[in-house]
This record gives sequence, structure tokens and C-alpha cells, in this order.
Amino acid sequence: MDLAGLLLSTLLLMLTGSSNAETVVVKYRGAVDLKPFKCETIYQSSAVKRLCYDAKEGYVVVNLNGTYYHYCEVPAYIVSGWRASNSMGDYFSKNVKGHFDCRVNRVPAYSGERPQGEVKR
Repeated sequence: MDLAGLLLSTLLLMLTGSSNAETVVVKYRGAVDLKPFKCETIYQSSAVKRLCYDAKEGYVVVNLNGTYYHYCEVPAYIVSGWRASNSMGDYFSKNVKGHFDCRVNRVPAYSGERPQGEVKR
């Protein structure tokens, strides 16, 4: 393969990879790339619209009524129970809200991320 073909192949791979990337803005955090998360759109709940979980980090990003929030150090069994519950809003209120606050639990850092408010120079 000549240099032009190699460059074209590399460019196509980059474009294909970026088409699958998704970033959401999380309240109190800023932009979060959802690449390491397992996400699902929720249709049966009036409050929970989308639930994303990074099992490696125990980190949840959830869309509640159109706003993304985050929860830290969430065990997998909590997320499994949440996904399987008959009322995702009730499960959230009883088992997640107030229990996995990112102000007191470890917030994971992802590559290429800057803390909210930090200016890139």
C-alpha cells in the first residue's frame, strides 16, 4: 500500500470511530464521553430516560427527566436491581439518590478529560 492509501485508510478509520462516540453534559461535572459505559434507553419509566454504567469504575450517568446526573462508587448489584425494577423512579429514590454522592465518593477520571472549569491553554 502506498503512502496515500495508508493515509486514506487511517482517515477512514478515524472517521468511523468518531461516528460512534457520544458525549453528554452531566450536571455538576461537565462533558463525559460515554465510550466506556454500557448504556440503555429506558422506555418504561416516566423519570429515568437513560441509564449508563461503567462497571470498571462503578460510575453511573443517568438521564432523569432530560438532565444527566452522575453517581459514584455504585456496585453492580445496585445497577442490576435498578435495571430490573418495576419502577425505576422508585428504585432510584430508595436505593441510589443520597447513597452514591460524587461529592463524597471517588469520581473517576477519564483520559483526555479536564476538571470542570479548567481552561485548556
